[in-house]
Amino acid sequence: MHTEGVFAPETAAAASELYAAVGPAAQTSVREVAKAMDFDSEEYEDRVTGSVVATAHEAIFASMLEVTVGTDAEFEEWCEAHPDFEREVIGNENVDRVVWHPVPFAETVVAATFQERQDAAVGTLRRQAFGSVYRGTVTGDR
Repeated sequence: MHTEGVFAPETAAAASELYAAVGPAAQTSVREVAKAMDFDSEEYEDRVTGSVVATAHEAIFASMLEVTVGTDAEFEEWCEAHPDFEREVIGNENVDRVVWHPVPFAETVVAATFQERQDAAVGTLRRQAFGSVYRGTVTGDR
């Protein structure tokens, strides 16, 4: 069992602070990518919308969420130690490995099962956690 990532906010306020902190990185990343794609001023204005920057902002935040990678048995052990957490599990229940991310302020643990493609499961889990738990908290959108 091991962990990957850096963001593990305990409170909604902490999640919002972390989300705000990556906003400038999202703006800079989008601007630099547009520059690398040789967008002129007009194309930049047409194509780099607030929605594009918001998507980058969400993706950067989600990609930094701390996740635990382990076996199904280790996940079950974690769940037994945290009985108040509601489970959101995606994937096939007949596989051996699980990646999970607890969200204490929502009393929820989001998990994705996998057999071989750990990187894909981690990415899927982070997007799922952002969409199902964090988005409403950090952006006010539901």
